[in-house]
Amino acid sequence: MRIAIPHPVTQITIWICLAIVVQALQSAFLPVLAVVLGGAAFKAHPLRMLSLLRRTRWILLSLLVIYAFLTPGTALWSISYIPNPTQEGLLDGLMQLSRLVCVLAGLSILLTSLSQARLISGIYVLLYPLRYVGVSRERIAVRLALTLHYAERAMQETAKDWRSSIERVLQPETEGNAEYALPVQLLTWIDGLLLIVIGGILVGMWR
Repeated sequence: MRIAIPHPVTQITIWICLAIVVQALQSAFLPVLAVVLGGAAFKAHPLRMLSLLRRTRWILLSLLVIYAFLTPGTALWSISYIPNPTQEGLLDGLMQLSRLVCVLAGLSILLTSLSQARLISGIYVLLYPLRYVGVSRERIAVRLALTLHYAERAMQETAKDWRSSIERVLQPETEGNAEYALPVQLLTWIDGLLLIVIGGILVGMWR
């Protein structure tokens, strides 16, 4: 039996919902969710998840230090003339770290499951309401595709050739009008069901 792959719009919406829901969670379940999602992200694409964690390592560390030392509460130890971390601060810092890890893990899974073209296709569909305010979503999609294309090409350049890479980036493009084809995928009943569940979760959060 073939398992239907959710539409890119559905997958992007699920990640957005995850990012919203984890901000409201205050229970001990949050660190467990971070471990589960982090493990799933590592299993799906370990290099991508490691890259996201490496790029945000200073944010993660800063969050823990700020909450640990600036949150009032019971000090873990008492040393004169220096700031002391508190138990409440460490717990709050752990919760914030868990939220950020959940979002990063969800993003890693999203980028692993969607090709660049399908990702842009999903964003293109989500930008549909912009047509009512006179904004061209086609232009946004093309610019996003070209940005990702040139960014990926630049990252693949070797360190030995960094000078010529910079020169190529600074040179104006000589190509004419660029064309970019987006894959078309119809929404299925599974997408509808998932979107209804997501909507119900978000509505329930605001009540």
